[in-house]
Amino acid sequence: MPVRLQKFLADAGVASRRAGEKLIVEGRVTVNGQIVRVLGSKVDPDHDQIVVDGQKVKTRKKIYIALHKPADYICTRSDPEERRTVMELLPKEWANVFPVGRLDRDSEGLLFLTNDGDFCLRLTHPRYGVRKTYLAVVEGRMESAMLGRLTAGVRDRGELLKAESVRLIDSNNSHSQVELVMREGKNREIRRLFEVLELPVVRLVRMRIGPIRLGELPVGRWRALTESEIKSLLPPL
Repeated sequence: MPVRLQKFLADAGVASRRAGEKLIVEGRVTVNGQIVRVLGSKVDPDHDQIVVDGQKVKTRKKIYIALHKPADYICTRSDPEERRTVMELLPKEWANVFPVGRLDRDSEGLLFLTNDGDFCLRLTHPRYGVRKTYLAVVEGRMESAMLGRLTAGVRDRGELLKAESVRLIDSNNSHSQVELVMREGKNREIRRLFEVLELPVVRLVRMRIGPIRLGELPVGRWRALTESEIKSLLPPL
């Protein structure tokens, strides 16, 4: 399938799209032996030969991983404070993948990692509305009447925080379990929602992203997403 030349360079790991545009304008990229300087030119990665500064560019295999993130790991490729990162749970040869969205350090559950920037955008940008399901364990008794506040929304630090839907699974005087479906994923949104209700979150697990469930994937382990799962995650444009 034809793609824009700068996108191909970015996907292949040669340069960012902006840096790739600079390479093209400077005449450092050839397609089938011809210098291409026009931005937006399209290439067919399966048939065209693309060369940058005399080096043939190979298509980079795209990787799509589902990981059961443990608590006390952060969702970043490296950390200046030398805290544990999710990259430590993957094979070293996958150093070019990055987390799709984030789970905060104390949270657990389903996390995708990929080297496909478009896949990441389609799953994280609010306009696509990919739903994510969480299980929250909170201190204290959660009354059914409180559920409406979570879906109606609350204001916190100038932001409207809200769940798309909620379900009370269990409640007693010490702890309650609540399932929440979220769409936007603002920073620490679920924890902040419960803070307003004065119900501190003691455990937060992401159980599902779109149609993909965490299932029986053990804590700290990963698996490759299937082709059908990848397609199911990409909503129509």
